[in-house]
Amino acid sequence: LKNTFMSKRCWKKLKTPILVMAPMANVTNMAFRQIVASCGKPDVFWTEFVSVDGLCSAGKDRLLKDLRFDKKERPIVAQFFGNDPQKFVTAVKLAKKMKFDGIDINMGCPDKKIIKQGAGADLILNAKLAKKIIVAVKKAAGSLPVSVKTRIGYSKYDKKEFKKWLEALLSARPDVITVHGRTRKMMYAD
Repeated sequence: LKNTFMSKRCWKKLKTPILVMAPMANVTNMAFRQIVASCGKPDVFWTEFVSVDGLCSAGKDRLLKDLRFDKKERPIVAQFFGNDPQKFVTAVKLAKKMKFDGIDINMGCPDKKIIKQGAGADLILNAKLAKKIIVAVKKAAGSLPVSVKTRIGYSKYDKKEFKKWLEALLSARPDVITVHGRTRKMMYAD
């Protein structure tokens, strides 16, 4: 796939099923992605998630290493987390400058440190803010596709609550929604 692959229609161009490598904190760094690419490249890579707060702080340079990638990893999507739409816009502008192929918003991380920030899976409890973030990211992303990673619920799976959450996400019109089939409370357990 060429680096021009990512556009608003890119996901429709992929043959199904689409094989991706899930972004995993402290795992899917550049070295790991290159090893995977040499052994059996997925259709799309994601970076580890990066804090939009951190990218808007004096510590920005320490986080830039998490956004490094090589052309062998294309197409590659930058994944961000946070709870401030304007900081997401700043992160998206950086990702565009770095020539990423897409932007992903993490609304699924269950880690307590992320939840305390009102980010990751905590956004499941704040659909209004989640929609504002998606809309801001889409506007800043321009022609780059915007995806959202989420979970099936916060503390328990409830079909009606999950449907309501998905409808809220869909109303903001992300290009793709990926769903981790666990609740926030389940963390990474079966």
